[in-house]
Amino acid sequence: MSLTSQLDRYLSVRRKLGYDLRTAERILRRFTRYADGEGGAHIDTALFLRWHATLAEASRSTRAARLCVVRLFAQWLSGFDPAHEVPPRGLFPDSTKRPRPHIYSDTEVGAIVAAATELPSIYGLRGLTCSTLFGLVAITGLRISEALALDRDDIDIDHAVLRVRRGKLGRERLLPLDPSVIAQLAAYLAERDRLIGHPAAPLFVTDKATRLTDCSARYNFAQACQRIGMRSQQLYQRHGRGPRIHDLRHTFAVRTMINWYRTGKDPAREMIRLTTYLGHTNPSNTYWYLEAVPELLDLAMARATVIGGETAL
Repeated sequence: MSLTSQLDRYLSVRRKLGYDLRTAERILRRFTRYADGEGGAHIDTALFLRWHATLAEASRSTRAARLCVVRLFAQWLSGFDPAHEVPPRGLFPDSTKRPRPHIYSDTEVGAIVAAATELPSIYGLRGLTCSTLFGLVAITGLRISEALALDRDDIDIDHAVLRVRRGKLGRERLLPLDPSVIAQLAAYLAERDRLIGHPAAPLFVTDKATRLTDCSARYNFAQACQRIGMRSQQLYQRHGRGPRIHDLRHTFAVRTMINWYRTGKDPAREMIRLTTYLGHTNPSNTYWYLEAVPELLDLAMARATVIGGETAL
């Protein structure tokens, strides 16, 4: 069997276990196409390195991610055929640290949404879809993968609830939404259906009524940021460097926590709610923001000092 045909089996098995493999699939499709073109029937370290040498220069973390994806595939194949060799783990060491998030101001979020509205397309659906998508991520803290996986039936307009069916590791959760958000989504659906001529199942769609992809969402976000100067203008449709779409999720979490401290709420009691809302598997993932954002750390230390003084009295 070719590596591409075995890849289809591998992806099918892992998806049934609840894994989101869109990024992994893109990497592995490129790898198996190269391997099949060489006539290679088995994975080994030399094959991986030859393939990787054909790719554009990338950061250390990207190289390590490619290695990790191929290693998992090779491990799965070696369980059926020991002729497959798993590339060593430290072939591309990844020493990068978790980046400090960019916390958007309300003005920046508004500018990004406005710039997305103006993204050109034949029927105007590109700007409508992208501006609604970025706005929803900003006010709910959804992962971009979760937002793109939404269907129109996941919106309960009567009860103002959003159903996230494809969370991380396949976990499902329900998110209450403000009535103004529901009204905005309902207006988007009505205009979207008018433009494409029928009610499509995916929530966020392209001009061809197909589901918006992760690559397209990130590209359009980069384009919107370039328009307002948050990223430098790039040639050849490159994204450039700057604040990420995922930072909208970070901004939601940080501003929610800052509001607790400023309004006198008990963060210890509120944290479990935010952890659940964000779809984190462990509260420690949410507490990370305290050390990642200086303003939050200062507020937490100030509160601890006050509580410590009251206890001493």
